[in-house]
Amino acid sequence: MNKQPKKGRRCCSKHLSKSSTHLPRGTRKHTFRIVCYIRRVRADHKGRERFFIYTYRDFVSLALAESPSHSRYLHETMKMKAGRILLLLLCLNVVTFGVIAVPQTCPASDLESGCSDSEEWKGEFFPGIPKIKYEGPSSKNPLSFKWYNAEEEILGKKMKDWLRFSVAFWHTFRGTGGDPFGAPTKNWPWEDGTNSVAMAKRRMRANFEFINKLGVDRWCFHDRDIAPDGETLEESNKNLDEVVALAKELQGSKIRPLWGTAQVFLHPRYMHGGATSPEVGVYAYAAAQVKKAIEVTHYLGGENYVFWGGREGYQSLLNTDMGRELDHLARFLEAAVAYKKKIGFNGTLLIEPKPQEPTKHQYDWDAATSANFLRKYGLIGEFKLNIECNHATLSGHSCHHELETARLNGLLGNIDANTGDPQTGWDTDQFLTDIAEATLVMLTVVKNGGIAPGGFNFDAKLRRESTDVEDLFIAHISGMDTLARGLRNVVKLIEDGSLDELVRKRYESFDTEIGAHIEAGKGDFEYLEKKAMEWGEPKVPSAKQELAEMLFQSVL
Repeated sequence: MNKQPKKGRRCCSKHLSKSSTHLPRGTRKHTFRIVCYIRRVRADHKGRERFFIYTYRDFVSLALAESPSHSRYLHETMKMKAGRILLLLLCLNVVTFGVIAVPQTCPASDLESGCSDSEEWKGEFFPGIPKIKYEGPSSKNPLSFKWYNAEEEILGKKMKDWLRFSVAFWHTFRGTGGDPFGAPTKNWPWEDGTNSVAMAKRRMRANFEFINKLGVDRWCFHDRDIAPDGETLEESNKNLDEVVALAKELQGSKIRPLWGTAQVFLHPRYMHGGATSPEVGVYAYAAAQVKKAIEVTHYLGGENYVFWGGREGYQSLLNTDMGRELDHLARFLEAAVAYKKKIGFNGTLLIEPKPQEPTKHQYDWDAATSANFLRKYGLIGEFKLNIECNHATLSGHSCHHELETARLNGLLGNIDANTGDPQTGWDTDQFLTDIAEATLVMLTVVKNGGIAPGGFNFDAKLRRESTDVEDLFIAHISGMDTLARGLRNVVKLIEDGSLDELVRKRYESFDTEIGAHIEAGKGDFEYLEKKAMEWGEPKVPSAKQELAEMLFQSVL
């Protein structure tokens, strides 16, 4: 029975049929062996070029010995092949030296580029992404500003001074796209899968390249997002110091933190809270961590320091002494004020209200609750509020409501610019792209005369499904343009004046002598009763809400 040829021999036969049929008959069998062996070497060994050179020589020698009559033909063939190989090696050497000479970059589209192999790697993290410039509303370039023109003067200030934009390190460089139902979806080219100090430094370099290309001057951070937790508090502080030293160098004289904060919510030790934990050891650890975070914020030239009490609340009142926890929280904040003054940190201390998530109830539920807490404990002059729009909606308010509440209490210190999804019941931290909401936000900011030394921090993250590096730029550009457009719309409202006039007319009855008497605190009940009897049944005019909405929409 005829045996079927082996797979390797069929492959060699095909090769011979194309490349060796022109050889004299007596040489083909030797060439057949040579080709088969070479093909196996190429398939089975990483160092195939070296094996190819020596094996080819040996087998050609064998062929020459067995078929002298064809020695001249094979000799000439071998010389030609050797020349080609030498030329190939020369080209490879040239390419190798060229690669070594070119500065290392980290191509955004190539996750296998090997950029993370060197701890001291300083290449470009965003090749192909230019410095973002203002091109105007007609531009179709996604990597350009259409409405945000940093140097343009509006209402007596440059646009960049009204908005004071900041990049949030945690969402931009530590966001993974993971959620409670799915694994991470983002694997940035510079990541090596570790949480080492070396990796933290690489992220920091990426952060400042991003900031410079985006054209902003500020960034925000949590301590444990920029440097890894150690086995001990001392090791954690050492890690933080090492990364912060690099951040200080990369900042230069232009860039600084809008604010810093301590991550007193992620580690299991903080499962009951930090400042409100029933364990005194946890309270002390939280104090030590906040102390260090205030120090590094001060060292980096930070303008504010934020307290977000994600675990400062309760899950059940059955096992909670709420009065005692609130007292402990106040003592903690008092100690922060004292230490800030001791080290000469002139930045503003900010409380960031949030109603819930991860706790069932958070003690700084909303702006009004936080203002009441500060007044009760005599801290109203020491703190302001960092209002986050998504937190406002979680508490049942609009962002505009929370901003106005903070402004009217003299507490508007900073804005975390984001939004939530009305169909989703949790903190989705999306970039603010609603023009109407942005206009209302900027209406409060203009009434407040600005928010410096606060600003707009993009506490917002890419959607889980957005995984390209350029998406980081597109998201921030969109958020910046939205708020810039909101500012331009406020100018239109002010110049038109119709909405202001509608509001003025609605309260014009208080612009009388009796109204002034009441607003001065001199309208006692006996006096007002006398006026009510004198005037009879009052006439109540229309509120003109639909007209107000029409006037507002006309500028969008």
